[in-house]
Amino acid sequence: MWRNGRRDRLKIDYSQGCGGSSPLSGTMQKLIVVCGPTATGKSDYAVAIAKKINGEIISADSRQVYKGLDIGSGKITESEMGGIPHHLLDVANPDHPFSVVHYKELADKAVKDIVARGKTPIIVGGTGFYIDAIICDTVFPAVPPNHSLRKELHEKPIEELQEQLHTLDPRRYDLVDKNNRMRLVRAIEIATVLGSVPELQKTTRYDVEWIYLDFPDEVLKERIHTRLMKRIDAGMIEEVAKLHTEGLSWERLESFGLEYRYVAEMLQDKHDMQEMLSMLEGAIWQYVKRQRTWFRKYGK
Repeated sequence: MWRNGRRDRLKIDYSQGCGGSSPLSGTMQKLIVVCGPTATGKSDYAVAIAKKINGEIISADSRQVYKGLDIGSGKITESEMGGIPHHLLDVANPDHPFSVVHYKELADKAVKDIVARGKTPIIVGGTGFYIDAIICDTVFPAVPPNHSLRKELHEKPIEELQEQLHTLDPRRYDLVDKNNRMRLVRAIEIATVLGSVPELQKTTRYDVEWIYLDFPDEVLKERIHTRLMKRIDAGMIEEVAKLHTEGLSWERLESFGLEYRYVAEMLQDKHDMQEMLSMLEGAIWQYVKRQRTWFRKYGK
C-alpha cells in the first residue's frame, strides 16, 4: 500500500523468508524487521514503533557498525534516537575487517538481552545479508581466509575482480556490491575453494513481522539527492579526510563503498566535486536496485 507517497507492506508471512516455513502460532519469539532501500526513513520509523511497543532497536547496517563512520553512513544521532536504546552501532574499528559472522554473534546476544528485559527487538536497516544473519539460523561457508590470495587480489583493479567473480560465479556476481573490493575478494576466495559461493543454508528462528518501506522511483531519487546535500553540508567530506588523517588508507576508505569511496577518490584528485556527486548518486541508485532485489525474495 502507498501512504503519503511511501509504500508500506506490513505483516508479511514469514514462511516466505529463509527458504523454509515456520509456525506462527506464538511459540516463536516475536521480532520486527523494518527494512527497505536507503533514504526511505527506516530509522525514524523504527524509533516511532519502539516508543509504542516498548521495543529496542538493532541496527542492520554494514557500515554503521564502524566507529567514526557517522555522517557518510547516515548513523542515527543520540537526539534522533529519542531515548530508545540502539544496538550494533560503533562496535568495530574501521581499520579491521568486520565479518557477518561476527555481526551475527553480537546481534544474537543483543536479541537475547532485549527479550530478557521484556522488550521487543526491532531490526532496522538496508543490509539484507545482516538481516538474514539475525532472523535465520544461517550456516556460513567454512572457508578460512587465504591471505596470499587476498594480497594478490587486492593488487588488482576492481574491474578485474568483477570480471573474475563473474566468471567464477555469475549468480553471486549479480547480488554482490560490485564496487566493494572486500566483498568481491571474499566472494572470489570462497568460489575459488568451493567452485561457487553456495546458497546459505538457513532455517527460521523467529515469528517476524516485516515492515517494508519504499517510495516511487522519482520520489526516492529526490530524497537521495536531498539527503546527500545535507550530508555534504554536515561535514561528510571533512569526515572522510579526518579518517584518512587518523590512519585509514585510501584503499580502506574506498572499500566502505558509496559515500566513502567517491569522496576518498575526490580527495585524491580523481574527480572534481560535480563528478563525485554525479557518480555517487548513480552508485546509490544502483545500490537501491540491489536492495530491492534482495528484499523481493521475501515478497516485498
